[in-house]
Amino acid sequence: MPLHLIKLAVGVNDLDHLAEVQDRRAVLVDGRPRIPLHTRQFPKRAEEILAGGSLYWVVKGSVAARQRVLAIDSGVDGEGQSFCTLQLDEERVPVVPTVHRPFQGWRYLAPDAAPRDLSEAGGAGDELPAHLAAELRALGLL
Repeated sequence: MPLHLIKLAVGVNDLDHLAEVQDRRAVLVDGRPRIPLHTRQFPKRAEEILAGGSLYWVVKGSVAARQRVLAIDSGVDGEGQSFCTLQLDEERVPVVPTVHRPFQGWRYLAPDAAPRDLSEAGGAGDELPAHLAAELRALGLL
C-alpha cells in the first residue's frame, strides 16, 4: 500500500482558491503540467510515497482534497540550504471532508487513515460546500 502525506494549505480559503494558487505555479514536465511544492525536508519514506501515494490538503481545518505525488526531487539553494520539491499531479481530487487540527510542515498519512475520495463515498462534490460539510460532520449531523 502506498504511503501518503498531509499538509496544511496555509492562506487558502477553499478548493477553488487552491487551484488558482497552484495553477500560477504549474510547470511543464515532459509536456504535462505538474504542480511543484517546495519544502525543506526530504521524506525518508519517499519510495513508499512514489508507489501511488498522494498529498492530502487541509483547507480551513478540514482535509479537502488530494493530489497524486508524481516525483520527489532534492537540491541545494544559493545559501547552501537543502530543499525538496514534490511534483504533484494537476488534478485535485475532492475527498470526504475530515476535520484535522493544525500542524507544521507535512506529516505521513497511513492509507487506512486517509479520507476516501468524495466520488467513492457517493457524493458528486457539488451538494454542499466542503467547509459546510466539515462543520456538519464535526457536529455529528452528517
